[in-house]
Amino acid sequence: MGYELPPGFRFHPTDEELIVYYLRNQAMSQPCPAPIIPQLNIYKFDPWELPGKSELSEGEWYFFTPRDRKYPNGMRPNRATTSGYWKATGTDKAIYSRSRYVGVKKALVFYQGRPPKGCKTDWIMHEYRLHNDTHSPFKANKSMILDEWVLCRIYQKRQTRRNTEDVGCGIETPVQEESAMENEDYEKAPMFPRSCSLAHLLEADYSQLFGDSALGSIDDLFVGCSGDDGGTPIEDAATIKIAGNHNVLFGNQILVDPIFQH
Repeated sequence: MGYELPPGFRFHPTDEELIVYYLRNQAMSQPCPAPIIPQLNIYKFDPWELPGKSELSEGEWYFFTPRDRKYPNGMRPNRATTSGYWKATGTDKAIYSRSRYVGVKKALVFYQGRPPKGCKTDWIMHEYRLHNDTHSPFKANKSMILDEWVLCRIYQKRQTRRNTEDVGCGIETPVQEESAMENEDYEKAPMFPRSCSLAHLLEADYSQLFGDSALGSIDDLFVGCSGDDGGTPIEDAATIKIAGNHNVLFGNQILVDPIFQH
């Protein structure tokens, strides 16, 4: 556009300001407070191509664009682009200025592909349009233009996780890959019941816990497995001694059944 922005300039208008001071002036062919919003048919481009068409570089890009009809005799807008389409989401928001209804704000999400099997992306658009029809003279004839001008704010939403639609499109994020690796490691880890008898502990396989440096067997951890009174190894296990601690296994206290205590 050839318009040089002053140092420190930030463009953060409210919804009311966008409609009252920008969109309405554009529709009435009057100058805007700052000529920084270009006129562009955004539906001829994909959203990631639009930042290069604007002089703003703050993560939000504004454009005046016409709305075309999808069908010659219909009121439905055509929001298809070269590689996808914009899909409306949520409900329209009425915009007021001094208690006067001045316009409508619509939220849209960009989908890559063709409906109904498009893949949802992170690109968001807020479309602003005037509420009355007096500034849209092209509606009266058979033109394919539905609205002469609407104002669009476009940005890319940042998020760490994708939804299930992205998974269906074959998109796998680093977060999903990390979760898959954690699940795989969890499945490989040895599983022990939350509560078990001493006999189950004796018979358990501890090789996965200690690898090649493991003790020969769990029996090596017990002292006096065959008692003087001829008791069974399980009964004599009540006198477990590991590293000088009584009734301790791998740092956890073992609760011995009272019937085994002498």
